[in-house]
Parts: sequence; C-alpha cells; structure tokens
Amino acid sequence: MDGRTSFVRRAGLSLQPGLKPPHRRWQGRKSPLQAKACSTLLALALALTGCARSHVIASGKKVIVLGIDGMDPNFLERHWASLPNLDKLRQDGEFKRLETTMPPQSPVAWSTFITGMDPGGHGIFDFVHRDPKTLAPYSSVAQTAEGGKTISMGEYELPISSGAVTSLRKGKPFWQTLAEHHIGVDVIRMPTDFPPVHCDDGFAVAGMGAPDLRGTNGEFAFFTDEASQNSRMVPGGRIVRVDLKDYSAELRIPGPDNSLRKDKATTYVSVTAKIDPQQPAARFESGDTQVILKEGEWSDWIKADFTLIRGLESASGIFRIYAKKLHPNLEIYVSPVNIDPSDPVLPITSPDSYSKTLAKEVGLFYTQGMAQDTAAWRQGVFDRDDYIHQSRLVSDDHLKLLKHEMERFHDGFLFFHFFGIDQDSHMLWGKYDEQLLDTYKLVDQTIGWVRNMAPDATLIVMSDHGFSTFDRAVHLNTWLMKEGFLTLDDPKNVGDEELFPHVDWSRTQAYAVGLNGLYLNLEGREPQGIVGSGPEADAVIKKLVEKLSAAKDPRDGKPMVGGLTITRQEFHGDMLEKAPDILVGYMPGYRGSWQTALGAVPAETVADNTEAWRADHCIWSKFVPGVLISNRKSAAPDPHLYDLTVSLLQSFGIEPGPGMIGHSIY
Repeated sequence: MDGRTSFVRRAGLSLQPGLKPPHRRWQGRKSPLQAKACSTLLALALALTGCARSHVIASGKKVIVLGIDGMDPNFLERHWASLPNLDKLRQDGEFKRLETTMPPQSPVAWSTFITGMDPGGHGIFDFVHRDPKTLAPYSSVAQTAEGGKTISMGEYELPISSGAVTSLRKGKPFWQTLAEHHIGVDVIRMPTDFPPVHCDDGFAVAGMGAPDLRGTNGEFAFFTDEASQNSRMVPGGRIVRVDLKDYSAELRIPGPDNSLRKDKATTYVSVTAKIDPQQPAARFESGDTQVILKEGEWSDWIKADFTLIRGLESASGIFRIYAKKLHPNLEIYVSPVNIDPSDPVLPITSPDSYSKTLAKEVGLFYTQGMAQDTAAWRQGVFDRDDYIHQSRLVSDDHLKLLKHEMERFHDGFLFFHFFGIDQDSHMLWGKYDEQLLDTYKLVDQTIGWVRNMAPDATLIVMSDHGFSTFDRAVHLNTWLMKEGFLTLDDPKNVGDEELFPHVDWSRTQAYAVGLNGLYLNLEGREPQGIVGSGPEADAVIKKLVEKLSAAKDPRDGKPMVGGLTITRQEFHGDMLEKAPDILVGYMPGYRGSWQTALGAVPAETVADNTEAWRADHCIWSKFVPGVLISNRKSAAPDPHLYDLTVSLLQSFGIEPGPGMIGHSIY
C-alpha cells in the first residue's frame, strides 16, 4: 500500500504504520516522547498538576449522562422484556428517538453533542476529509505540525523544540462551560476528546480517538508456526510466522516507531513462549514477568518498556496475550500495545496525573479508544466467540472506571461512554442477535446499578446513532464514472488503486472521498478544477441530486439512496469551506464502499459485502436515529443531539454559548 494512504478498514478507518498518526494530538502541547528527550537533554524537571477541585461550588444537582454508542431504538423495542432496567427507566420517565447528524458517523455526531453545533460549525463532516490542494485523504480529527530544530547525537536526532498536534474540531465543549461556572465535571471516555480537554474543576479520560502506543487505532499481532502462513501486514494488525525450536518461540512485539532515532526504527520487546511438550499450556516470559496460560486462556495486562534511548528513555506499554492454540500448531494473539496508564507517554487523562491515580485504584485498563478488536475477527484471527470474549474484557475494564467515578460522584455532571454496543453491532447485527442482546443486557444491568447508586440524580441514557444492515457496498466513484461525472484516462483503468491515479481531471466534474462525501471538481479550489463557482456549480449539484435520487442497484433495481444533504444549504457556521458539497445518505442495506473512502474506482458499481463487518450506520440519518431514555420527561417531540447539549447547560442554569443551534427540551 502506498505510504501516503494511512487509512485502512478497522472500526471505520484507521492508520497503517509509516505515517505520522493524526490521532496523536495534544492541542498545542508537546509530544510526550519529544518532551522526554528535551528534558533529558536540558535536565529539566517536569511537575505534574494536582487533582484537587479547589473551586467547585456545590450546585445541588446531579446529572448523569450515559452515552451508549450505537444503541438502536428498534432493537430496544424488540427486547424490552429482556432489559428490565431500561424498561423501568422509560416507564418512570420517557423513551424517544434522538435525531442524529448527517452523516450519522460517530466523530460527526459526538462533535455535535460536544459543541451544540452542526458540522458547519464544528467542522467534522466524515471520518475522512480530503486536502483540496492534493485531494489526498486525511483524518478529520487532527493535524500534525513538525517539530523545530534538532541536535544530532550519533544515531539519535534529539529535538530542542517539539512538534504539536491540534484538534480540527472547532467549538467549545459544553463541559468546559460547566466547569467555568464551578460545576464539578467528570467526563469519562468522551469520543473525539483526545487529548482530554483541560478543566480546572474537572476530571477526564480519553475515549474514541485515543491511540495505542504505536499511534494507531489499534494493531494486533498474531504469531503462528503454520507452514501455510507468511509474515505480512493486514488491515488492523500483522500476521507473524515464527519458528518453534525445542518447544520455544520468540515473539517480537512491536512498539512505537522511535522518533528520536534518525532512522525512525520500530521499537520491540521480546516475549519468549515456552510450550509444554505434553500439555496444552505455555509459559510466557518477558523481562521479569512470567505468565502461564492454558490453551484458550487470556493473560492479564503485561507491562513492557520500549527503549527509546538506551539506558535513558523508554515508552511504557501494556498488552495481553491470548493462547488461542498451542498444539499441534501455535496460534498466539497479542493485543495492541496500549498506553500504560500508570506511566503514560501520551496525555490520556486530565489532569495528566489522573491516569496514575486510576491505575493505582482500579488497576491497568484498556486506554486505546477503540479497543474491541473487530479487525482480528475480520482477518480470521478471531472467531465469533474469541471476539465476544475480548469485547467483554474491554467492557470489564471500562466499567471499572465507571464504578470508580460513581463511588466518588456527589454533585455536578458525570458523563460515561460505553462503546461495546456499537462495535458488537458491527459484527453481530442480524446474524447473532442473541449474543448482541447479551451486550445490551450488560448495559441494562449497569443502568440499574447506576440508578441504585444515585437515585436522586437526573439520568439520561443516549446514543449517537442506531444501526442497519450492510449488505451491499456502493462504489460511488464508479457510479459517477458511469453517469458521466468522472472520467478515467483509459476506461480499462478501473480497480482498487487509491487516490485517483487514473482520473482525467480535465473531464471530471465530481468525485467522492470518505464514506458519505461527494465533492465538485471546483475551479479555484481543486488543483485541476473545471466546474465554475456560482450558477455552473449549482447546475452540476442539481443534476447530481436528480440522478442520485433515482439511482438503482443494477442487480435488482432497488433504490440505493435515501436522501441527500447539500451542505451549504443545510449547515450553519464558519467551517463550510471544508465540507463536501453533497452528503450522500444511503438506503438501509447499502453503504459507501471502503474503496470509495480512499478514492478508488472499481469496475462494478455495487458489490456484495462479504466481510465479517456486517452492519453499519453511515446511511441516511433518518433511518438510524439514536435513543433518549431518561427519568426526566421532555417537551420536545423530536429532540436532536444539539438540543441535548443546550438542555444540559440549562439544567444548571447556564445559557447556551455562541454558535449553539439547539433548544432546551425541558
């Protein structure tokens, strides 16, 4: 894969090694690895801020929001009898559908909840945006700026000034406003909040968007001695062929690329697997750590230091080992190396020191934002039961955090995000409903426990979107080609090559990037734009809308598009110059293809989805609303995500901030 192409198919889109991880951002703060090198070079001592809430004024109110990513209203309605705590919550208060964003993608929806703005205000329109100067796709969440001068010392290149990574999301998070009014806030695993926004009177733990130690959304390693396997990178991880000698194998676990070395070499730690010759068991040795596992067992967290400067600096990570198979062949899964919360090299909490407090009080935990390993199942490393077990390990870790926060929550605002339903729905929806219901039951039990812990609190259970089947993948660039909006240099040059290598821009009016975005090849904006702004652009958009609205699946004539959003007509705010010109909302069962997201033009217009990733929500937003379930009744018949933002502020007597477009539902 071309090194420019950093996005691969893992829980949406993530990163391949070789690119600077756009998720690694600390909003103007120095890179922690570079900061360590600077401190070594200059002999500076860094002080951590304390965690005391010195300015909180007791509000006399408790508001708890449980953000249940991907909770679907239709699934709930089919299973109320199995979900007694959710059922009681709706009977005591209300249950409504919660309108989501277009597109109904998690970064977009949660950014709207965070800021009270639509995408035109906060500037997040898709998982993937494109650079209009080069048309190259990039993460919509953050941008990286290179560091300044360095000092060369042998094989090392030590920075004397650090680079910075900044969030691309605009708008002020609502809990910052709460904290400014001296309301205590606890924001646990809020999506797209990495690094966590700092509040003088608040505590936060990063959620979706927080990387693994390599700076990706998560890369597993799978070690096997199967003769048919060869070592290779796969989307979301790597397969490693190992040799078993005298019942022993060396497992080299990859850590971060060493930005302090001139060659940026990948760091590794070694784990020795010693297999019992008679019994299905093995001893795993890493440094001073030894773990004995039977076949089918998981280890607890194992800590490891990845050397950056020999004898001086290292990056601490944690990982788990799954002894999937030990006889007659070896199959060993090693989780993505997570940032060690007891010694973090990246800011995963606010204050920075809070992760150490959590590690001490609840133990080590998954710090990776998207930790359910859907990629391992999609690559055949996991089967269904393996995936479900690993997903429950993630939930157990995160619920430890919720328990910790609830036990010390007495006043103010608490948010907790649960990702299990979303990730499990992608893999289980429709085919394994009984197992998916088990995840809903886990959430239901948690809600009952929260109500018992805080019976006098306002409790809001909400989700960012629902779910639908993903049966057919639409190659939108191919559709544009067949309808005459996009032209190749040679009609034979169709395929999965990314970044539009064969597009003839002198004869192309429109192109697609991301899961829902469609752009005009606009003169003065795109490098080889041919569509004039104003009336000419309006005419092309009108023609696109007409044809897309009538688009049919060539296999059976079913309509593929449920609705279209012309962004400059529908959205508000100052970020519209970054927006796609049209957002395509597909019908249930359809979704933009992975190839479309990265600028490929395959041969056929629509293809069957044959992957284990069997359900999705990146369709027309009206088909996948979220949920709002609360013990407090609201007056609005059709509440929207941005209404909830305003309502939370007004619950504490605070007026909405500039740019917020919602209205209080209470």
